[in-house]
Amino acid sequence: MNIETTWENAPAVAGHKSLMSDGYDFSALRVLVVDDSFHMRELVRTFLEGFGIKEVTVSSDAEEAFDFLVNMDPDLIITDWNMAPVSGLEFVERIRKSANVPNRFVPIIMLTGYTEMKRVEEARDAGINSFLAKPISAASLYKRLVTSVQDKRQYVESSGGYFGPDRRAGKRREYRGKERREKV
Repeated sequence: MNIETTWENAPAVAGHKSLMSDGYDFSALRVLVVDDSFHMRELVRTFLEGFGIKEVTVSSDAEEAFDFLVNMDPDLIITDWNMAPVSGLEFVERIRKSANVPNRFVPIIMLTGYTEMKRVEEARDAGINSFLAKPISAASLYKRLVTSVQDKRQYVESSGGYFGPDRRAGKRREYRGKERREKV
């Protein structure tokens, strides 16, 4: 029996609570984890499986991950920034701009040790949904999963080439100037 997984059906059904017991059942989600560090991939995989996620695919580089992405159509991507030869940032931009991916709207969490505001803004401007600083804990990763489920931001495409979640979260929505972006 195939179960279609979407963020809309992630809330738990009666009697099925996640390990963090806040009402979400992540068991049907497909998650792609991309990190060049074996230990970080395994740590993230262990946490995700502990949250009840049954299908976690890991990759050590962005090129391999892009192939996985096209074939598996994940519900969530967690990617490191600092990888070679293709960085996590380039990977995110490729996902958001490519016609070859099954879902350009897939939520993406950037997992990185780079926490300077300039880097956070650069990741946001590439199209990530959420940012998670290393070192991570199970609680911090779980919080980002819940944030991703609850994220109701519209996706926008600007004439400047940006495609991704509306970066103006929490800002004035009544702006009507010439730089107003289209809702996708």
